[in-house]
Amino acid sequence: MITPGGPFKTPPSRRLGEAPSIAPLAASQRSKIPAFEVMRITDEIARRRADGHDVVSLCAGEPSARPAPGTLKPAGYTGPLGTTPLREAIAGHYRAWYDVEVDPATVAVTTGSSGAFQLVFLAAFDPGDRVALASPGYPAYRNILTALGVQVIEIPTGPETRYQPSPELLAAAVREHGPLNGLILASPANPTGTMLDRPALTALVAWCVAHEVRIISDEIYHGITFPEPGAADPRGITLRELDPEAVVINSFSKYWGMTGWRLGWAILPQALVAPVEALASNFALSPPAPAQELAMRSFSAEAYGERDAVVAGFGRARALILDAEPQLQWGVAAPSDGAFYYYSELGPQLERFADSSGYARALLEGANVAVVPGTDFDSAAGHRAVRLSYAAGESAVAEALERIIRFQATL
Repeated sequence: MITPGGPFKTPPSRRLGEAPSIAPLAASQRSKIPAFEVMRITDEIARRRADGHDVVSLCAGEPSARPAPGTLKPAGYTGPLGTTPLREAIAGHYRAWYDVEVDPATVAVTTGSSGAFQLVFLAAFDPGDRVALASPGYPAYRNILTALGVQVIEIPTGPETRYQPSPELLAAAVREHGPLNGLILASPANPTGTMLDRPALTALVAWCVAHEVRIISDEIYHGITFPEPGAADPRGITLRELDPEAVVINSFSKYWGMTGWRLGWAILPQALVAPVEALASNFALSPPAPAQELAMRSFSAEAYGERDAVVAGFGRARALILDAEPQLQWGVAAPSDGAFYYYSELGPQLERFADSSGYARALLEGANVAVVPGTDFDSAAGHRAVRLSYAAGESAVAEALERIIRFQATL
């Protein structure tokens, strides 16, 4: 018999219905990473709109959404790496776009590209490994790796390398930090929109192969590019063409506009297929079945034509921003080769505001235009820059530019 006050009594701080007498249990150290600022601003936009403000958002990288089909079939679990027909269709996409053969068995369908990053990072790296990435860059790379105990080596980039890493920058990072285990590439990149051409990408692959560095290529903005007529590789270069051991990650969210359906994929080297499958079967059981059904419709001539028309609209919105550069009176901007982002230093505007966060806050409050401070993407120099997303479309960008220019003129 257990007596009151015996060895199994409830600790004073944990008794039901009573205020705790000691501090609550703390969260893990690995969870102490920054939140994604874009999503916080998205919440603020929703609040302002609910209060009656006419907010133009150049914040989130979210293209016009594809409509759902009229009826979706009842859906159960699929295999942990997705359905065979969808994996085969993705392999066919690489044959059609890049003339590259991909074994469908090496395709892992995931819960968004975010799910692919988590699974691949877990399968490819151990705690303490060093993984390099460009700065400015997508913050989730850094934050996911940090939460997994991987040492992030940020490579500062700028106009001289078109905001992309180079073999010389990687060699300098090795001298300062020690040998690298991995490199994350993004072309087109978020937030800068810059791309690596074939010679630059080939040089990086050669360096990584020579130094036994695993490359993970984020290609989710492929197809959203703005090449000159007759340019080579108009949709982007998949790294699988240059390195069969590279990991390629892509998504249905950007080119195909399926952000809310949360479906992406990874193309894996053979050695990572079984580890990723084991992780996926425990973490998510399977990717969402209704999203996989909808995604099967993405590879038709009609779907490609529809999405290319959307990309043409992005191109017109991009042209509006480039044409407005003299009136914006900002600083140095990254070449906007692809994706739907314009990343620029604020230049003279920083004489009026302490930093890019102050500028973005004043712009939202004073002109109802939402942009993202660069601090989300670059902890060292992001306080001088902002990112505009022109995924909102031509009319939204035109209205936002008018408001920005008018706002700055009244200061």
